[in-house]
Amino acid sequence: MIYLLVILVVLTISIILFVNMHPLFGGSISNSDRERYRYFDHYKNGKFVNQSPTEMKMGVSTILSLMKDSMSGRKDRKPTNLIPISLDWKKIKSNEDSLTWFGHSTFLLNVDDKKILIDPMFGPSPSPVPFIGSKRYSKDLLDVIDELPPIDAVLITHDHYDHLDYASIIKLKEIVGQFFVPLGVAAHLIKWGVDKERISECNWWDELEWQGLSIASVPSQHFSGRGVLNRDTTLWNGWVILGKNNRIYTSGDGGYGPHFKQIGEKYGPFDLTLMEGGQYDERWSAIHMQPEESVQAHLDVRGKYMMLIHWGAFTLAYHSWTDPVERGIRAAEEKGVKIIAPKIGETVFLTDSLPEPKDWWNLYNTRNSIEMESTV
Repeated sequence: MIYLLVILVVLTISIILFVNMHPLFGGSISNSDRERYRYFDHYKNGKFVNQSPTEMKMGVSTILSLMKDSMSGRKDRKPTNLIPISLDWKKIKSNEDSLTWFGHSTFLLNVDDKKILIDPMFGPSPSPVPFIGSKRYSKDLLDVIDELPPIDAVLITHDHYDHLDYASIIKLKEIVGQFFVPLGVAAHLIKWGVDKERISECNWWDELEWQGLSIASVPSQHFSGRGVLNRDTTLWNGWVILGKNNRIYTSGDGGYGPHFKQIGEKYGPFDLTLMEGGQYDERWSAIHMQPEESVQAHLDVRGKYMMLIHWGAFTLAYHSWTDPVERGIRAAEEKGVKIIAPKIGETVFLTDSLPEPKDWWNLYNTRNSIEMESTV
C-alpha cells in the first residue's frame, strides 16, 4: 500500500512540474491585464464569457457516455490510410488572391499580395501529450514551414492546441511580420520568444488598418485554456479581413449564436466565409456548430461562397471524419449556398467563380475502402 501511495505522489508531482515548466503550456496573463479586462462586459469573475450563456454538459452520465464512446466509437472516425498532401508552390507564392488549406482550421491566405496564416497548426497531434492524443491524418507538416514564403501576418482565433501549436510557432516566429491575437494570447507567444512589438492583441469589435487591409476581431461562442487552471483567462474570436477584391470572414471555433447576424450587419457581405463545422456533439453543442448550423451562420453573415473548416486533419469528436463535409454540402444545396471543398494542400484562386466540390475524401473513406476490399 505504501508503494502505491509513493507512486501516486511521484506521478502527481511529475504532472504538476510538467504542466508548470514545459513551455508548450504557454504563459500567464499579468495582473495589470486582469485589471484592464475587468471593465469589459464579457469578463466576469476573472474569466471571459460568451455573449449568450453556454453550458458544457459534463455531469457524471456525460463523462460515462464519453468513456463508452471512446472505447466503442465508430470505426470510420479517421481515414483508412494517410492522406498525401501535394503543394503547388508556384500558386502559393503567386501574388493573386488565394487560399491554401492545410487541414482543420489552418489556412494560408493571400489577400492583396499579403500572405496571412490563420491558426497555424502544422504539428503531428493537437495534444500536449502526443502519444495519447489524436494523430494527424497526413504526415507531420512541420517541414512545410521551411518552404513557406515570408508570412506577413499570423491570425490566431484562440489558444487551444489544435489552433495554437507550440512547435509551429517556434518554427514560424522568425518569418512572420506581425501576429494578431485575441486578448491574453500574447502571453503564450512572448513566452515562446516572439517579440512583444510584433504582437497586436484585440478585443471583440476592435478594428485595425494594416498594410492596406482592414482587419477586425469579432465575437465567437467558445472557450479557451491550455492548462488545468487557466480556462477562459484568454479571449476567443473570429476574424474579418477586408481587401481590395475579397472580403473574407473566418469564424474560429464556436457554437451558433446571434453574433453571426451582428457580424453580417457590420461587415457583410463576404466573398468567402470559412465556417467552423466539425468536431461537434450534442454534449457540447453550445461551443461547436453542426454543419447545418454552419450553413445558417454563413447566411447570417451574408456570405457568397462558404468553406467548412475544423475537419480533415484530426479526430476530436465521435462522428465519422467525413460527416462534416458530407452534411455541410447537403445542407448548402438545400439552402442554395455555394460551397467549396478543396483537397488538403490545394490552392484555390479567389476569383468571382470558385470550383464546385469534388468528393476527394472518398478515396480515404474507411467505409468505401472496406467495400472496395470486399469486391476484390
